[in-house]
Amino acid sequence: MSDEPVFDPAAPGAPGVPGAPAAPGARARPRALVLALAFLAFISIGVPDAVMGVAWPSLRRDFDLPVSYLGQLLVSSTIGYLLSCFYGGALLDRWGVGRILLASSLAIVAVAANSALAVSWWAIVAAGLLSGLGAGAIDAGLNVFAARRCSPRVTSWLHAFYGVGAAAGPLLMSSVLVAGLSWRWGFAAVAALLLAMSICFLCTLRLWSDDHAGAPAAAPGAAARTRAHALRRPLVWMHAGLFFCYSGIEATASQWAYSLLTEGRGMSPRLAGASASIFWIALTAGRVVFGQLAARVTPDAILRAALLTCPLAAALLWLDLSPAANIAALALLGLACAPIFPLLISITPARVGDAHASHAIGFQVAAAYLGLAAIPGLTGVLARSCGLEVIALVITSSALATLLLHEAVLRRVR
Repeated sequence: MSDEPVFDPAAPGAPGVPGAPAAPGARARPRALVLALAFLAFISIGVPDAVMGVAWPSLRRDFDLPVSYLGQLLVSSTIGYLLSCFYGGALLDRWGVGRILLASSLAIVAVAANSALAVSWWAIVAAGLLSGLGAGAIDAGLNVFAARRCSPRVTSWLHAFYGVGAAAGPLLMSSVLVAGLSWRWGFAAVAALLLAMSICFLCTLRLWSDDHAGAPAAAPGAAARTRAHALRRPLVWMHAGLFFCYSGIEATASQWAYSLLTEGRGMSPRLAGASASIFWIALTAGRVVFGQLAARVTPDAILRAALLTCPLAAALLWLDLSPAANIAALALLGLACAPIFPLLISITPARVGDAHASHAIGFQVAAAYLGLAAIPGLTGVLARSCGLEVIALVITSSALATLLLHEAVLRRVR
């Protein structure tokens, strides 16, 4: 693990804990505030991620698009995301989390506003590149921050707040649609919400700067050399593959569950929107619970149990036994997905070495987003030719692939 101190607000002596001894110096309170801002930041990146899945049926009808065109937006955003994640370690060392967070948040605000005002589908696709750049930078920076500064418990809680944002997104958009308003108003509301968060980050930018001030400056060319060394490690590639496959579970369920339930299985828009949010609500609650459990059970044991449950939940969704069973399957799937991403991030320094952790986490987040684009995009192509029921099959296949690859990683680590 990292030689840097692991900050856990629930640990004895942590700043802000009643009865804890005061931390030396004036940096104790800013670090506690930085952690609070990190929770807010994870909400901000969760809100826009799941909105398009609910807006897509209405949006594609307005622009007269085939169902597979969602893949075009995913490809556009992936290009920007991969670029920012690949260089995320170097950007973090140079700028610090605070500046990356502010710039990325403003970029995503601009993208949401563009979606609300777009006169054509291609304007939304073009803005996807900026969306990917912003989301990739903030995602990589925050996950490096979490892996280096936080315990597995706090890392799980941080990602739980991502689930809070991701659960709020579908509820926000479905509420707009149920009220009879255009999907454009949903994106306008997202832009306004994220703008308020960006102003908060701007007003507290110095806190992030102070937290980053003690970081040692990297020697010229050191980032490039370390990045090349990390890319030569097989375990780095295997971990990246894990994130690629896992994102197929989470992203396909997020982007396509609403379409599957409404257009494929005849569920009402209100109930389907609530069902899409139930996935994220279960994922969020699971991260809180598993975060507490991580203090008592090894991450490998939690990960194995979660990865065994994912294909079972996906298979239940595939069987389509009843509307209630479909909702239960999405809830169980969200609960099983809950600990996977944060725990894999948290144990990355221990598995690949702290010297390679920043770059490895950047590659992992990039691989996750590549899977987020490629797997749901492929799902759209398959759904167009084979029907919407293929969605559940893709989720099940992704879950099985993630389970098998993680078992291979465990054997190599041991």
